[in-house]
Amino acid sequence: MNARTLAPTLVKLAVTTCVVLGAVACGPGDSNDDAASKPSQASSPAQTQTPSATPSPSAPAEQPSSAKPSAEPTGAQAAPRTKEGAIKRYEEFLHAVGREDIDTVCEISGPAAKQAEDQGFGPCTSTFRVTFQMFSPEQKKALQTATVDPQGVIVRSAENVEIPTSAVKASVTFTEEQLGSSTLEYLKDNWFITD
Repeated sequence: MNARTLAPTLVKLAVTTCVVLGAVACGPGDSNDDAASKPSQASSPAQTQTPSATPSPSAPAEQPSSAKPSAEPTGAQAAPRTKEGAIKRYEEFLHAVGREDIDTVCEISGPAAKQAEDQGFGPCTSTFRVTFQMFSPEQKKALQTATVDPQGVIVRSAENVEIPTSAVKASVTFTEEQLGSSTLEYLKDNWFITD
């Protein structure tokens, strides 16, 4: 098996981790996920922001950190159905992984996470918590500011973009086994990781 087969996305990495660990931390009975820590199923328009400990009087009010990011784009406009739109969305995902922002990670990787859950690997909120533990503090910090080189992105169609690991630019280098390539598809007026 090659690396691409083992871990084509972080979602698959989480699933693989669950299999290796015997699904101990990934099953629906995970006691660390009580009802109060699970994200709401309701969607509301939101932007991903890093919460500030003390908002300044001149800064606009930030959304509460417990608000679940929405599958709907912010405002009345759809997210751009462009390579740049896919890159921006994937960078948002990488930054969320670095911050361990489970709500944003599960929202953006929703379709791929749903596939894994349907195969019995537990909900995204459990499987990705295991994945977070696989990254060192240095790697998490690097993911918070990681960018994607547009020249490395493969546009398969106006609604399907592949972002290889090699296109991710960060202060540390990530291997295919650590990060994996991701396919993003344009669904419901936004980009989502589907594979």
